[in-house]
Amino acid sequence: MPLQQIEPRRLYRQIADQLRRLIEGGEFPVGSRLPPERDLAVQLGVSRPSVREALIALEVEGLVEVRMGSGIYACAASATPPATAGSIIAAPPLDVIRARQVIEGEMAAGAARHCTAALLEALGESIALMEEEAGGGNIPVRGDRMFHLRIAEVSENAVLLRLVAELFDERHNPLFAQFGNHFENADSWTAAIAEHRAVVAAVASGAPDAARAAMCDHLELSHNRFYAAWPGHAKDAKALSEES
Repeated sequence: MPLQQIEPRRLYRQIADQLRRLIEGGEFPVGSRLPPERDLAVQLGVSRPSVREALIALEVEGLVEVRMGSGIYACAASATPPATAGSIIAAPPLDVIRARQVIEGEMAAGAARHCTAALLEALGESIALMEEEAGGGNIPVRGDRMFHLRIAEVSENAVLLRLVAELFDERHNPLFAQFGNHFENADSWTAAIAEHRAVVAAVASGAPDAARAAMCDHLELSHNRFYAAWPGHAKDAKALSEES
């Protein structure tokens, strides 16, 4: 047999594969509710964010169902499994946000050092586009992407600009998109737009430390929105509150 290329597997993928085997083996019978995230994390010896990413990957693949206000339930494997079954290897959304926080905090600091009227106008236009998209009931991705790229462009570094664009565009991978389906809504985007305005104010002040902090705060809050309690899960909301 010829040697096969070895591919490192992301932690959430390893967790998802283990949970899949338990579902298919009857440890979690079809229709039964899986243990809460916190219990699974303890049993597996991993973080709750990694468990959440694994559960959402399984949801995309159709092996679990998230029932708002109730829990996560095992589903029967389809006779014709989706093409994504077992193959989602997207970058973990929460890791993506953390990486963006490191890079874009410095991009914002640089923008503050070299702030111009043209930059502020461009940032204002991107926020206006976000508001227009959100006002129409759409996810304001175009305006959001424009905002972050305008700040990165100030660096005049093509590699950094490409990194910012590629990390932002990870939100289109199936895992990230499913996170958005659960945790993004009109209220979360209203909050995000206000955070963008705070970044603009800090950049306009010409204070690099303030601009860095404003961008890092925005992305920290974005991370926390994806790690909030499942919508409608009152018990999990209480548990998360007690942990923080």
